[in-house]
Amino acid sequence: MALERGADIIVMIHPDYQYEPKLIPALAHLVASGVYDVALGSRILGRGAIKGGMPRIKYVANRVLTLLQNLLGKEKLSEYHTGYRAFSRGVLQSIPFEMNSNGFVFDNQVLSQVIAMGYRIGEMSCPTRYFPEASSINYRNSMIYGLGVVRCSVNLFLYRIGLRKSLKF
Repeated sequence: MALERGADIIVMIHPDYQYEPKLIPALAHLVASGVYDVALGSRILGRGAIKGGMPRIKYVANRVLTLLQNLLGKEKLSEYHTGYRAFSRGVLQSIPFEMNSNGFVFDNQVLSQVIAMGYRIGEMSCPTRYFPEASSINYRNSMIYGLGVVRCSVNLFLYRIGLRKSLKF
C-alpha cells in the first residue's frame, strides 16, 4: 500500500510494542540520506536487549542464529530478527515477495533477498521493551521460525557461491 501511495521510504515496525517508535525519523534518515538502501533498528547494538527485558533464551537464540547467518551470508549484522526496518522504494520494488513464506520467516527471507541482491544495509541501536502485554512468538512458532531461518541461510549461502539461482529462500 505504501508503494501504491508513492512512498519513497517505507518503515516497518512490528505491532508488538517492543520497539521505540520515536526513532522512526532517524531510521528513515539512514535510507533518505542515500547512504543505505535498508536500515535496521537493532535491539543488540547498545546492549539494550537484556536490559529491556528480552528473555535470555530468545537472546541466546538470536545471537546463535545471527552468527550462523553472518557466516553463511558473508555479512556482519548485529541482528537479523528485528521487527524494525526501513526500506527504499527501489528495494521493495525489486524484491520478489511472491516467492516468500506467509509465516514468521517472511522478514528473514526479505533480508536474505536484500543481501543476495547486494543492497547496502545500515543499523542503528534501538532500545526495546518486553512486558506481559507485548505480543511474543510462542515456543512452537519459535522453533518453526528458527528452522526456517537455517534453511533460508543455507539457501542464501548456496546462492552466493553460485550453486543456487533462485532468490526463493
